[in-house]
Amino acid sequence: MPIKDRIAAFQDEMTQWRHHLHRHPELSLEETATSAFVQQKLREFGVDEIITGIAETGVVAVIHGRAAGGTIGLRADMDALPIKEESGKPYASANPGVMHACGHDGHTAMLLGAARDLAATRNFAGTAYLIFQPAEEQIGGGRMMVEEGLFDRFPMERIYGLHNWPSSPEGVFQMAPGPVMAAVANIDIIVTGKGAHGAQPQRGIDPVVVAAHIVTGLQSVVSRIVDPTDKAVLSITQIAGGNAYNVIPERVELKGTARWFTPGLGEAMEAAARGIVNGIASAFGAQVSFTFDVLYPATINDADATERAWKAASAVATTEKLPAPSMGGEDFSFMLNVKPGSYIMLGSGKTTTDPGLHHPAYDFNDAILPLGASYWVTLVEQELPLSNQPPPSS
Repeated sequence: MPIKDRIAAFQDEMTQWRHHLHRHPELSLEETATSAFVQQKLREFGVDEIITGIAETGVVAVIHGRAAGGTIGLRADMDALPIKEESGKPYASANPGVMHACGHDGHTAMLLGAARDLAATRNFAGTAYLIFQPAEEQIGGGRMMVEEGLFDRFPMERIYGLHNWPSSPEGVFQMAPGPVMAAVANIDIIVTGKGAHGAQPQRGIDPVVVAAHIVTGLQSVVSRIVDPTDKAVLSITQIAGGNAYNVIPERVELKGTARWFTPGLGEAMEAAARGIVNGIASAFGAQVSFTFDVLYPATINDADATERAWKAASAVATTEKLPAPSMGGEDFSFMLNVKPGSYIMLGSGKTTTDPGLHHPAYDFNDAILPLGASYWVTLVEQELPLSNQPPPSS
């Protein structure tokens, strides 16, 4: 089924908004110009209220329908990444070392498109809250908004999120109930030994050797501690220590990430990893510190809300079951921990050889802008229907 004609009519404008946002990316909690742009557009559209300052740069737009009714929340993220852009686009980042490498510029433009249409037509009964969230990439703006009373101030019944997905066919919506994105933890390990000359290792305690054994030992956490039917990953991604060819350093630092879905599995992985790290360090006579910092819980879709999302998406384009949950993390999980809702993917049609998310050459596919906006509007109109009114035309 086609996108809504009235939204297709301003696709070029949505593309212009997206290109403006792409050219002027801002990092987490620095989205002041982005927030100002969003507010300006919302004022032009004539939404009923614009609330600012939630999680510093966050914006919530309030749009009332033609009659009293229920409530719904729609969320888009606004922040960019600390990456030097290499897309070669004419609207490439003008902010050196910062780029929209995850498509949040497109997410924001799609929700602005929905705001424009909803404010103009108001073919629903109740209230729609449109949430423009900062700091998804780095800090957890979703958590901050929840902690600052998002759902107390805006009592929505359900909340929905959407992400572009380069590995899926263009214009195909994918979703599933249950886990869709993983819980995320950062791992920090500091091994402290005793420095010595490289030609006299017997005089020291070599933290490089200890670190090497720790990296190897941690591979057993997923392979031997986690149930084979669960999905989990633990990766050490950084090792730093020493600054000379012939000097055994005093300390070595390791960093990494852990991902999982099943409740309680993160605690089990942490305990197992801590035991391995402490045991290896003790065996070599080294000191060690171990930190397992949980950033985001798993993103778990409510079954009923996902059925509602499927119905709305199916009215706009092709809809498929999400093939498998992603090991990536998403701070929309903090919102889903409080309210029922669903987080879905919209395919942007990239091939396996095209740059994916978080790549310096990535760019959002503008062709899917009206699809995302149409999904948002259809979801509101289906969730909050006007009684005794004919269905709105497409």
